[in-house]
Amino acid sequence: MNTHPSHARLMRQATGAALAVALLLAAAKAVAWWLSGSVSLLAGLTDSLLDGAASLLNLLAVHYSLRPADDDHRYGHGKAEALAGLGQSAFICVSAVLVGLQGIDRLLHPEPLSAPGLGIAVMVVSLGATLGLLAFQRHVVRVTGSTAIRADSLHYRSDLLLNSGILLALVLAGYGWDRLDAVFGVLIALYIFWSALGILREASSVLMDQELDPAVAEDMHRLACAVPGVIGCHDLRTRMSGTRWFVQLHLELPGELSLARAHDLCEAVEQAIERAYPKAEVLVHPDPQDVVERARARR
Repeated sequence: MNTHPSHARLMRQATGAALAVALLLAAAKAVAWWLSGSVSLLAGLTDSLLDGAASLLNLLAVHYSLRPADDDHRYGHGKAEALAGLGQSAFICVSAVLVGLQGIDRLLHPEPLSAPGLGIAVMVVSLGATLGLLAFQRHVVRVTGSTAIRADSLHYRSDLLLNSGILLALVLAGYGWDRLDAVFGVLIALYIFWSALGILREASSVLMDQELDPAVAEDMHRLACAVPGVIGCHDLRTRMSGTRWFVQLHLELPGELSLARAHDLCEAVEQAIERAYPKAEVLVHPDPQDVVERARARR
């Protein structure tokens, strides 16, 4: 089952928008940092450059993940999104370390800031652009459930805090509190690192075929058992790859059913689950009830 065309279009638009915003903000912050010497602005510049690299990686990964299943990848290419999430977490960790080291150095060797007004103007624009991007990404994640876009959105949410901290540091520097610029830089670096760990955990869960939310699995079990003619359901397994959910389960059916009738009941269960969860691709195996009971008795 391939990704819906409208979902694929939204995902491509979201990755393109993220890359454009990151590059635009990096250029603006580079000019402001060059003129002001602010460590907080350097933190923002470093983060935006790495955002650009991560968003480029994301764009390529999403493009690859949207390719239809082929003979070598029967389950599709969706896990490329999770690999992109791992790459993003690495980029963000590097960003946090660089910013933290620069902030510590500035704490040990304080310098006055120049042109704080320009930095403030750049950060106001950065906040507006980041808010707009986050609103679009939130819409795309809600519609598609994309792991890669969710990871991208997570580190842009950290950017929102970062840019707010930079703005506050620059405003306070204008009142003579120059050392707070470096303090904010170190605090922001710690938050960026924590965000990277969150992205790493989410991407790893997809690559390790972690089960879907137990509440979702329980509801799928209920839907299967609610189909008339189905006696029970067991061995329900779930995993996620990209925007797709893969579900496998065994149905308990009367042993005297014809093969055609058993097939019809399996189809009915698949359709019931896929109607409730359009992202799901369901594979059902029928088991005669007496065989299931004998197997349970031997345990």
